[in-house]
Amino acid sequence: MLPNGSKAPDFSLPDQKGNIHRLSDYRGKWIVLYFYPKDNTPGCTTEACKFRDQYNTFEDLNTVILGISKDSTQSHDKFIQKFNLPFTLLSDTDGKVIESYGAWQLKSMYGKSFMGIVRSTYLINPEGTIAKVYPKVKVKDHASEILHDLHALK
Repeated sequence: MLPNGSKAPDFSLPDQKGNIHRLSDYRGKWIVLYFYPKDNTPGCTTEACKFRDQYNTFEDLNTVILGISKDSTQSHDKFIQKFNLPFTLLSDTDGKVIESYGAWQLKSMYGKSFMGIVRSTYLINPEGTIAKVYPKVKVKDHASEILHDLHALK
């Protein structure tokens, strides 16, 4: 994971409609950049819906929410439609951005080890610097935790 205070790596990724987004496009705003394993899975759905439910509060705090996974743009589009998500999901099919942020790690389940996306989030300030890292996210209270931190940092 990248440390607090470091420059957030810029990237160029397609969203659910195929439009290209760069981190630098959002200078001047706070950014919640969250990495998640897979669309339409229980934990990822809960996490996305918690962000959705507090979306207006994030907007009021000049904060953009960007989710990144290895899923396709089409998968993201279906996920957004199904759960009425008001924010952007970015497709990193080759995993280069996921790796650059340290979210591609060794995981284990049922005694087997494998590489995968570790659910993690970066709160990036308006100058493009990492203000806070959330290395192992618990989805239930994550959106509220970030909002609390945003209030404290502003």
